[in-house]
Amino acid sequence: MSEPNQGQTIATLWEAVVGKKPTNNIFNSRALFYALGDEGFKEQVPGGRLFEMTIEYAQNTTFKSYGEFETLDTTRIDVFDCARYDQKIAAGTIVFSDLELARNAEANRKIDILESKLENGKNSAIASLNVMLNGDGTGNGGKDFDGIQKIISATPTTGTVGGINRATFSFWRNRQNAGTKTSTAFDNLRTSMTTTYNQCSLGGVESTPTAAITDRATFEGYESLLVAVEKIERDARATGGDIAFLNDAIQFKGAALFYDEDAAASELRFVNPKYLKLMYLAGAWMKMKEPVSPSNQMTRVYVTETFGNLGTNGSRYLGVVSAIS
Repeated sequence: MSEPNQGQTIATLWEAVVGKKPTNNIFNSRALFYALGDEGFKEQVPGGRLFEMTIEYAQNTTFKSYGEFETLDTTRIDVFDCARYDQKIAAGTIVFSDLELARNAEANRKIDILESKLENGKNSAIASLNVMLNGDGTGNGGKDFDGIQKIISATPTTGTVGGINRATFSFWRNRQNAGTKTSTAFDNLRTSMTTTYNQCSLGGVESTPTAAITDRATFEGYESLLVAVEKIERDARATGGDIAFLNDAIQFKGAALFYDEDAAASELRFVNPKYLKLMYLAGAWMKMKEPVSPSNQMTRVYVTETFGNLGTNGSRYLGVVSAIS
């Protein structure tokens, strides 16, 4: 028979556990997910088979100059249509065994396993959605949500978005410009951003982008173009010195600029909540259902589900600077 051989210290003392919750060592910022949750990007829909957006796509060409007795053009001009998006499913499970819950009795636990695993499940759901929203919709055999790489494409003259073929209908193409350097890194970034921003707006002052999202390397490249800010206080020991901008203070023409670890490399996208919508069915946004205990297992299963998709009702107001170097 083997002896325990754990030692008196282990046998007589509990570990000195620091903190009441596990420390995040896996999840990134999930910046796009949180950005789409603010400023009106999210749109709740009360049921239905598809997500549909009505669009205005043509000008009434009967309006022109006429002679005094000239017959007016009474041709009926169709000017409206719709974009349609499939409803996608994002879901996952959080499973507890009866044994682990019984072992986690308050008197002997280091952390609350139920609370902590549910929090991890929530963060895992957000992380999964964030990857999809940053993608192109082709992941997992096309079951992924349509991401901003599809909605705001680096090749906007190809592909179908919302059931509309961009190769055929030029009005449905997002804006795109290359930010490739001429000689030094990021020397064309500001110019390409300015052009794209202006193309996404009306007259440069209406329907302007409200935010721009990119990868960290491009974010830092943009920051390197800014005038250096140096603030040296008289008593540096009390207030310190500062030679950089706060990240949340960095903007472009008033549009917030931020990076996401899941964003496509060397690309920057301008967005506007009027024209980019994270649509979801009512009652089905990050919904956690009541736990279920299977009849043949000693477990408790929580299901979290989201039924939705990302779409646009105005591609011309969205833009991307691609091939940034």
